[in-house]
Amino acid sequence: MDVRIIHFYPDLMSLYGSYANVAVLRRYLEGLGNTVSVETVRPGEAARLSGADFFFMGAGTERAARAAMGDFAHFGPELKAAASNGSVMLFAGTAMDLLGQTVTEADGAVWQGIGLADFSTVYSKLRTVEDVYGYTDLYTGPVVGFINKCSVTRGVDTPLLSRVEFGCGNDGTRLPEGFHWNNVFASQLTGPLLVKNPDMLKAVAAAICRQRGKALPENAPADKWAERGYAVTVEQLRRRYGTQ
Repeated sequence: MDVRIIHFYPDLMSLYGSYANVAVLRRYLEGLGNTVSVETVRPGEAARLSGADFFFMGAGTERAARAAMGDFAHFGPELKAAASNGSVMLFAGTAMDLLGQTVTEADGAVWQGIGLADFSTVYSKLRTVEDVYGYTDLYTGPVVGFINKCSVTRGVDTPLLSRVEFGCGNDGTRLPEGFHWNNVFASQLTGPLLVKNPDMLKAVAAAICRQRGKALPENAPADKWAERGYAVTVEQLRRRYGTQ
C-alpha cells in the first residue's frame, strides 16, 4: 500500500534526533513492501492533511514550541477531526504540549493548545534530565527513554506509559507518562522513542495498517541491531537503578 506521512516543522522542532522517528518508521513500512512518502510542512506552508496515514511532530525548545503553535493552530480543527476518526499520530517532546488545552510559560504567560486533549502544561525554570523506564498497556515489555524537560503536565487520563518504574512522568517522579488516545501517541521520551523501543515502532506501524484495513504481518522482519540496542539499554538501566 501507499503510505503518506506528514512531518510538521522538521527544522523548528528537531531536537534529540526526533526526525529519526519518521526515518525508522518509513524504513520499517518499506521493509513490509509498502511505498512510503514523507511530506514536510514548514511554518507558513499549506498542507493537504486529508488522506494522510501518519502525522508527526518532533521535540523542540520551549521557545520553538511556542513559535510552532502560532502556525500549528491553523491545523487544529482538522487534526482533531482526524484523531477522532482514528488517524495515527506521534508527537514527541514539547510537541505533546501543543495537543492540550493550555501551556503556561515560566513567566506566567498562557497560550492555547489545539485542545485535542484535556491536559494542560506548565513550564518552570527547574529542568528534569534523567532516564525513564516504564510500561505501556500496548505490549508487555518495558519502555525506555531519556527525558529533558522543564514542565509539568496535568490532566492526562490516558497516558502512554501507565506505569513508570523510575524516572519522571507527566507530573512527578514515577508517575504515568505521555498521552495515548485512539491512535494518537505522545511522549516526552527522547532517544528517539521509536528507535529505542522496537515494540513501540511495531505498535505504531500496526495502527497505520489497521486504519487501512490490513494487519501487520506476523512474520514482519526484525531489525536485529535495534533489538540488540534495546536489550542492552534495558539491561544497563536495570543495573544502574537496581531494578530486577
